Amino acid sequence: MNERINRIRNIMSEKSLDGLIVTGRANTFYLSGFTGSTSYLLIGREKAWIVVDFRYTIQAGGQVFEGIEVVEHTESFLTTLNRIIADEGMDSIGFEGNNLSYSEYERFKTKLLHARRLESLGDAIDLLRIRKDEVEIEAIAQAVKLGDQVFDQVLKVIRPGIKEMELAAEIEYQMRKLGASGPSFATIVASGERSAMCHGAASERKIKPGDALIMDFGVIYRNYCSDMTRTIFVGDPGEEMKKIYRIVSEAQLAALECLHSGMKARDADRVARDIITLEGYGDNFGHSLGHGVGIEIHEEPRLSVKSEDTLLDGMVFSVEPGIYVEGLGGVRIEDMVVLEDGKPRNLTGSTKEMIVL
Repeated sequence: MNERINRIRNIMSEKSLDGLIVTGRANTFYLSGFTGSTSYLLIGREKAWIVVDFRYTIQAGGQVFEGIEVVEHTESFLTTLNRIIADEGMDSIGFEGNNLSYSEYERFKTKLLHARRLESLGDAIDLLRIRKDEVEIEAIAQAVKLGDQVFDQVLKVIRPGIKEMELAAEIEYQMRKLGASGPSFATIVASGERSAMCHGAASERKIKPGDALIMDFGVIYRNYCSDMTRTIFVGDPGEEMKKIYRIVSEAQLAALECLHSGMKARDADRVARDIITLEGYGDNFGHSLGHGVGIEIHEEPRLSVKSEDTLLDGMVFSVEPGIYVEGLGGVRIEDMVVLEDGKPRNLTGSTKEMIVL
């Protein structure tokens, strides 16, 4: 994992920085291995420290990567950081511009008296995580596989009369039963007319015969996320919903088949969007085709109409076209893929054949 720190130090060198303070939880885990809720990671040109409070001293000692010193703060986090900065003769310090709040930045200016220059790195650290290594890809693949298992189990309990909230609870119960540490985002369960809501939170609504049922959920496994969506039907949904399912399925398959390293992310979005538009539902596909997934559920790259991202080997992302018709219902189908050797490997194994229970 020292390679990750070395990449940070390359950025520091380019910016003429003596040190970098990392506070965001995703970047802290990525660079140090520490999973606690509170810490300050300080990376210098040759050394690195993680400052924690009494609650996390033992945990940090057992988690952090080799070469990172665990320091328990005394008076306060920033007082301890200021002392290290002074002892090491650091003048210029970088920070995560995308993660640090304005009030915290003001505290940095007030408390880090020995730092003569504070410089935002924007999203530069976040972007280091855009291409996953083999260890990360394996963890994500296992998270996706666990999600497939959850879907298999949940299909057994779906029936007319069950509430969306009950089904969401069953999904999250199965996650933990099968080994996940929890959901990677709030589980989405939307049925009938409510399935036209892209991100419809589970409600008290009871599932009825003929309903479309969207289930969008993910798990956290070994600190990495998964994300999948399946739309099923509880009884015959009618001809238009069957047509919509076919269109979404065709759009997703076409997008998956076109993927390759070196292509613009927006071109993948266009492939799916053009199919949906030609069928007359272009205005009913309002979100992007997909997004990166990793330590966080939404990461780079972004597969959208306006995206400037280029898809490269090592990127892991979702492919999830959808059609949503107010007053009728919606369909979304979502898989997760990784680009390897120039082409996609679909990590999601759950069937995409139309399921009518």
